[in-house]
Amino acid sequence: MTDSAVEVDDPTGPVPVLAVVGRPNVGKSTLVNRILGRREAVVEDVPGVTRDRVPYDATWNGRRFTVVDTGGWDPDARGLAERVSSQAEVAVGLADAVLFVVDTRVGITDTDEQVVKVLRRAGKPVVLAANKVDDQRAEAEAAALWNLGLGEPHAVSALHGRGSGDLLDAVLEALPDAPAEQYDAPRGPRRVAIVGKPNVGKSSLLNRLAGEERVVVDSVAGTTVDPVDEIVMLGGRTWQFIDTAGIRRRVREASGQEFYASLRTTSAVERAEVAVVVIDGSAPLTEQDQRIVSSVETSGRAVVIAFNKWDLVDEERRRYLDREIERDLVRVQWAPRVNVTALTGWHVERLVPALDRALEGWETRVPTATLNGFLGRVVAGNPHPVRSGRQPRILFATQASAAPPRFILFTSGQLDAGYLRFVERRLREEFGFVGTPIHLTVRARERRRPG
Repeated sequence: MTDSAVEVDDPTGPVPVLAVVGRPNVGKSTLVNRILGRREAVVEDVPGVTRDRVPYDATWNGRRFTVVDTGGWDPDARGLAERVSSQAEVAVGLADAVLFVVDTRVGITDTDEQVVKVLRRAGKPVVLAANKVDDQRAEAEAAALWNLGLGEPHAVSALHGRGSGDLLDAVLEALPDAPAEQYDAPRGPRRVAIVGKPNVGKSSLLNRLAGEERVVVDSVAGTTVDPVDEIVMLGGRTWQFIDTAGIRRRVREASGQEFYASLRTTSAVERAEVAVVVIDGSAPLTEQDQRIVSSVETSGRAVVIAFNKWDLVDEERRRYLDREIERDLVRVQWAPRVNVTALTGWHVERLVPALDRALEGWETRVPTATLNGFLGRVVAGNPHPVRSGRQPRILFATQASAAPPRFILFTSGQLDAGYLRFVERRLREEFGFVGTPIHLTVRARERRRPG
């Protein structure tokens, strides 16, 4: 999506982030695997296996959140260990809550106390995990961790799973409200809105798809006033198509019947999953065509563009149309395009694969680990330009939701709109996202104030 998609705050709420921190070899990665319910983080008996911030998708009790595994944290470290510690500190700064892991068998160390001071300065909610509690005796030792001043130590055995459920309940209480996990529940017919200017052939297209004169068609523009729903069997499947009133101008500039028709059209698009924007291919593209495409894109619906009346398009008109598409529809190059003639039914069946591709892109979800591996390569090969002596970086990212895809970029500073467009373009090249807008939200790390 273009500049309008550069959001400072995501109204749907991003997936909350939990940073898992602690000294080397206290069992952070083992605990991360326990939280995930699968073996993702690399675990060895040798301390210091994890060095970078590694994010993973996690769910508990139907709520989604992102877990960031970090390397062993020692505020007094030097060399490589110092860089590992700085990565853990960055993770804390970007997180919504922190899971601080302490080895119960070792007890409180000087390093643990130093880490606690850093956590207090960060001001983030902290859940204290007293790890390696494998029996009743160790539970008594875990009680000593109250002395850290971080509240109740949650006794857990990352290796055996003991106490992990209670710990995760405490984690969800510390995190902000998370979006509910989306289950693949049985769905009804896919909902398709047919939109466009008056007299471009929207109703004719619906009649052709339905195989009957379901909607009144007339050469007089504006015949359709109310949205008309029609259940259609197409490509061996059931679809719900919604014919809408032709949009002449912006809603705020319309009056009377036209105003209410525009409102109903907007409502119809909002309850659809994908919109087919019908454009008269035999006439030059207009500002109103562009505005309608833009409004559907802004609504977050998947988009298919149908150039109708193709029987009236000659070779010369095709050359002009190619130039108009390149110039006026550049912001939706990702939208599938089909050429049809609703009056005769020519190539109308091509709508089905176009709709399928758009819906697939609209619902695409990229795993957090895969996303960050890809973005790491992109940023390494094409870093953000230096601005005022600073070079903001993408630290890590997560996909907050699908339908449409929304991504949260955690950064060291604000990103230029041009760089965000570059990131969007690379996301499309790597993962497809055909037929769908992409929303990118930047969450920049706050700079520390001196003193």
